[in-house]
Amino acid sequence: MLGLFRERRRARLRAQDVPSHWRQILERTFPLFSRLDANDQRELLGHVQVFLAEKNFEGCAGLEITDEIRVTVAAQACLLLLHRNTDYYSKLRSILVYREAYLVEHEEQRGDIVHQYATERAGESWPIGAVVLAWDEVLEGASDPLDGYNVVFHEFAHQLDQEDAASEGVPALGQRSRYLAWARVLGKEFRRLQRQVIRGEDTLLDSYGATDPAEFFAVATEFFFEAPHELRKKHPTLYDQLRQFYRQDPVRFCSSRGK
Repeated sequence: MLGLFRERRRARLRAQDVPSHWRQILERTFPLFSRLDANDQRELLGHVQVFLAEKNFEGCAGLEITDEIRVTVAAQACLLLLHRNTDYYSKLRSILVYREAYLVEHEEQRGDIVHQYATERAGESWPIGAVVLAWDEVLEGASDPLDGYNVVFHEFAHQLDQEDAASEGVPALGQRSRYLAWARVLGKEFRRLQRQVIRGEDTLLDSYGATDPAEFFAVATEFFFEAPHELRKKHPTLYDQLRQFYRQDPVRFCSSRGK
């Protein structure tokens, strides 16, 4: 009964009229939105209605959360949900937003000595409860739909990967045969990127994707949506696996700097 009630509530949210200023925000901050056809825009905005009703945004270090922040982040997160049965990142409760890249403290013990250090982050995805984002990085990633960099796509790809509580570069795929094909193709492409990085070769995919399979999936997702022509040309089997998973073909709405 709870599931039925939730789906009815979500259907009502998707059917509501969207505030007119949402489109104005997205046309300004997220140019990829304007490249979608009318049906996809309508579906995306419906998902945004649900997402914003169910997720809590929190400003960190004094940042005030505005509609611009909420709508810009939500639209990018929901682009990954188009054309798919979705539970809207069911484990996610909060999106924590800093004004700019933030520092994360670490401790590492080597023998009897504990080393403390800090690393700068543009975003994080926690397995349960939260995504953390730097607003300036969100804007930078959204403003250029062809550069292959988008921190929201990256972190929410991690959320899809973490829905089964693991973080191994394998989101929920459904049929067993899909898992076999996914493991074969993405495993091969991951190892290829690792070899290229070790050799110092130029790569289309960001070298950060060679860190582990989870980062490879997140980086590949960024390029799938932002550099689809190049990804399809240089990594056709990888592109096809992502196309089947996301049920989208971004070459339809993304022009290329050099097809």
